[in-house]
Amino acid sequence: MALTTLTPLAYTGRCCTGTRVGRGGPARPGRARRWQGRILVGSGLALLPWLGYLAGTLPPVEAIAWVTLDVLEAVALLAAGTRLWRADLRHRAPAAAAAVLLLADVCVDVATAAPGPELTVAAAMAVAAELPLAALCGWLARRRSA
Repeated sequence: MALTTLTPLAYTGRCCTGTRVGRGGPARPGRARRWQGRILVGSGLALLPWLGYLAGTLPPVEAIAWVTLDVLEAVALLAAGTRLWRADLRHRAPAAAAAVLLLADVCVDVATAAPGPELTVAAAMAVAAELPLAALCGWLARRRSA
């Protein structure tokens, strides 16, 4: 009985986590996937000190909103990055969530920034970090292979 439940896994070439299985076990991610995973994990970890800065400098009502948004971004980036790093096909959903959250963050940052240096910093952050990261996450979410 137990052999019949394991038979479909052997024919699909995938293990219980959805990763490809070959002769040597689960497939290892390629060099590009490992780098993409590192970028996402590094970005998620870089948000952690930023969360403390926001919580300490913003008024309480604003801090709750911004910290919540950035926590969600960090969780999505870390989930997508660690899954991508392990060649887990389930990286697509958190990558899509991270892309949407990053785009929302860019829109709100630019829309609420005061004209002058604050708007310049918001635009620079959007162009240099948030939009390229959102594009990478969107591309990873659409791509089917691990």
